[in-house]
Amino acid sequence: MALSRLCWARAALWGAAVTPGPYVTRKLQLARPRAGLAWGAPRSSNLHLSPKADVKSLISYVVTKTKVINGKYHRFLGRHFPRFYVLYTIFMKGLQMFWADAKKARRIKTYMWKHNVKFHQLSYREMEHLRQFRRDVTKCLFLGIISIPPFANYLVFLLMYLFPRQLLIQHFWTPKQQIDFLDIYHALRKQSHPEILGYLERVIPLVSDAGLRWHMTELCTKIQHGTHPAIHDILALRECFSNHPLGMNQLHALQMKALSRAMLLTPYLPSFLLRHRLKTHTTVIHQLDKALAKLGIGHLTPQEVKSACYLRGLNSTHIAEERCRTWLGEWLQISCSLKEAELSLLLHNVVLLSINYTGSRR
Repeated sequence: MALSRLCWARAALWGAAVTPGPYVTRKLQLARPRAGLAWGAPRSSNLHLSPKADVKSLISYVVTKTKVINGKYHRFLGRHFPRFYVLYTIFMKGLQMFWADAKKARRIKTYMWKHNVKFHQLSYREMEHLRQFRRDVTKCLFLGIISIPPFANYLVFLLMYLFPRQLLIQHFWTPKQQIDFLDIYHALRKQSHPEILGYLERVIPLVSDAGLRWHMTELCTKIQHGTHPAIHDILALRECFSNHPLGMNQLHALQMKALSRAMLLTPYLPSFLLRHRLKTHTTVIHQLDKALAKLGIGHLTPQEVKSACYLRGLNSTHIAEERCRTWLGEWLQISCSLKEAELSLLLHNVVLLSINYTGSRR
């Protein structure tokens, strides 16, 4: 029996035509059904996925694994490099917010192009988003230009770390930096307030109307004594700011430089460019004011109220929300009463209405 098994095994290996014994034949016949079950042709499965489902499952798998690896990386940075992890988190969140702003700005611009809508016809929030996004892009454009030379990107990261206020937008500031940097910017524009008020006092003799000269003197006296001016005190001088000597086209170069600093605009430009920028900036604020009056101050969030006040000259970071809403209401009453030819008064109102407001002195 052992010899018969050996012969059959050699025949199977070398292809020899050896007839197995009856015992081996019977064992093979009994084993065939079981072998067929084990090694038969595969049956079609109803669980087979389509190519699209395969791609989706693959993408889902990759995304899941990426999230796991990213989570481990974040925990590693948080444990071993806590200070760097804070900067890294702020930077990544800033990129996400800036990307979201870019997509929203693109949707607004597409809507304007498709429906032939002008900037001043948009809602307040859409206008404010486009205005702020343009300023952010201008700031980021400078970083993009200086990072063009080879290996300059390493220097750019160092400059961003050393000068975050000058080179980075608010998305990349820490909460403490946002308060500190806004205080610094307000201190810079406050330095121009005495110069602007001094120029207003010097032009009083140039006002032809005696009643307007009296109103101008009273207004300057009140402000110099620390009194917050009333709305009618400012609106009484509309005529002075619509033509000579305080109209937009009659402003001198030194006064335009001071007003540019008060609006947080660069003063280091030729006179015609300074005048153009002041006109454009004041016109945009006037359009925003009209849209905001249509929306209503009560519909603004606390952060939107403080941002609107800061844009118009008030240091709202240390003033209560209700006080900010009151001040913004006074600003809107003045702004919505002015015509386009009287926008020089709105430009000076950045100083007149904010300099002595309760809580704004720091």
